Amino acid sequence: MIESIDLRRLHVLRLVHRYGTVTGAAAVLRLTPSAVSHQIRQLSREVGVPLLEPNGRRVRLTPAGHTLVAHADALHAGWEQAQADLAAHATGAAGRLHMCGFPTAVAELLAPAAERLGTDCPRLTVFITELETTEGFDLVLAGEADIAVVVPNAETPPLDDAKFDQRLLLEEPLDLLVPAEHPLARRETVALADAAHDPWIIPAPGSSDFHQLTLVACTTAGFAPAIAHHAKDFFALAALVGRGLGVTLIPRLAPVPSHHAVTRVPLSGAPPPARRTLTCVRRGSHRQPAIARGLDTLRAVARHLPPPLVPPADALGEDHERQVFSHRHDRHDRPSGESHHPAQRYLT
Repeated sequence: MIESIDLRRLHVLRLVHRYGTVTGAAAVLRLTPSAVSHQIRQLSREVGVPLLEPNGRRVRLTPAGHTLVAHADALHAGWEQAQADLAAHATGAAGRLHMCGFPTAVAELLAPAAERLGTDCPRLTVFITELETTEGFDLVLAGEADIAVVVPNAETPPLDDAKFDQRLLLEEPLDLLVPAEHPLARRETVALADAAHDPWIIPAPGSSDFHQLTLVACTTAGFAPAIAHHAKDFFALAALVGRGLGVTLIPRLAPVPSHHAVTRVPLSGAPPPARRTLTCVRRGSHRQPAIARGLDTLRAVARHLPPPLVPPADALGEDHERQVFSHRHDRHDRPSGESHHPAQRYLT
């Protein structure tokens, strides 16, 4: 009979399972590989069965290890829920809330949320980290971040992953960014396939969430983009497009500098290509006061973003559609003094 078990060691096993190596788990936990190996050996002694076995240069869980990880996920979710229930006896959100997300999410969601929280919850200290989606999942799982704003892709955990609670925050249409003199620049809307024969500028593999999103959008439209250049910063993308070096996709919230000779053209489709943005927390933690307040504030910020970002695309009405399709960015057409932010005209 197992008399006691250390939840921290169970968490180490969960991370070894997720990353496939002791070294990978150690990096996330900020421990040495030998310390992680020691924790797993101790846990194996506590439960009385081997938990890991060699698999080439990596390790894999034994059948008993897989069984224990499944229970460990449930135990950790229960502990997060227990902390929420205990915290309910306290008054208000206090302590430290660590939120993280990709660059546009930091600018348009996390920064406004932090400002609101600073006013509404003076006892709560908010800390923000800019990173890409995969790193966000890592920080949340390791307990170093409380809320991650993420973009799901083929490499991220599925929505029903027992370690995470992922919920839709907003859907953001993608625009085609073309040189101002491009034949598509004067169109009200375009199908993505209309740009199939253009050179493309996209982020390098592994450098940005937007790399895979762009490839998926293009292949769904029926073509593989001919990649001419790699860039991930939206200002850099706009500069390359403005010089006539290719076309790219850009999310509706991303700003484009006014001095670049580019036009952003809304995409047609049913539905048009979009970036889905989710909140991610540890499963069971969403009712903890600080995390709950952070999630509520992020949703409030999202609700006040310009249409058609909220509600999701399938709930848009005719007025929303009209606003999307009239939205353009062309330095030759824009009246003097008009905002450079692609969404600013709808902000209040």
